[in-house]
Amino acid sequence: MASSSEEKKITTHTLQEMKRRGEKISMLTAYDFSLARILDDAGIDVLLVGDSASNVMAGHETTLPITLDQMIYHASSVVRAVKRALVVVDLPFGSYQGNSKEALNSSIRIMKESGAHAVKLEGGKEVKESVERILSAGVPVMGHLGLTPQSIYKFGTYVVRAREEDEAKKLIEDAHLLEEIGCFSIVLEKIPASLAARVASELKIPIIGIGAGGKVDGQVLVLHDVLGINKEFNPRFLRRYMSLYDDIKKATEKYIEDVKSKSFPNEKEQY
Repeated sequence: MASSSEEKKITTHTLQEMKRRGEKISMLTAYDFSLARILDDAGIDVLLVGDSASNVMAGHETTLPITLDQMIYHASSVVRAVKRALVVVDLPFGSYQGNSKEALNSSIRIMKESGAHAVKLEGGKEVKESVERILSAGVPVMGHLGLTPQSIYKFGTYVVRAREEDEAKKLIEDAHLLEEIGCFSIVLEKIPASLAARVASELKIPIIGIGAGGKVDGQVLVLHDVLGINKEFNPRFLRRYMSLYDDIKKATEKYIEDVKSKSFPNEKEQY
């Protein structure tokens, strides 16, 4: 649990100070009030309302189907739970690509209707105009480079990105571009650790990794993977801290058994 000295709200400025001090940034996804409250109480620095809700909350194969309205619903639930953490919300697929005016409108809706603190979007040079337009309205933007799940049908696979020299060079250029136009942080997903370390050393803004090694400024994982609620997803970069799938299944089986055997409720569990 966070101590009283740590109760001060985390801001984009706080994250930059953490990088300057060499303090690692902790970040997890959250999609609902109850779990977000636990994560915030534990002292997490950043909560990402990820479009991964499309997978772990709705059961879709990709992140593409989730809508802006659904993201706002999840974000609103998380914001109501949070006292300390910075809440960042993914702009869903189709809400910003190729249309900077729509990107701005989407971001404004997220900020106004959910009360979140920042938005995140995927891409580099190709989304420059959208990023600039969002920033012009005073909305903080977190970038996302490397493996960009919204582009899965373009890549055709979830393999490690930027192994080849040309793609690595573009990623470095895109990272510098995102910093120059005003992003407060960048997520690097599933790229070689040495490349991620180089980006983190060259940029002044915090670099958050997921499958990008330990030489970046912080780490992010999907909560349902960390807690072992999902069993199918087992990438090398994932560390499971619990096995809730098995625990919840056992608890449910015991509940069913108790109901069927008439041992629940007993005399002390009724009025």
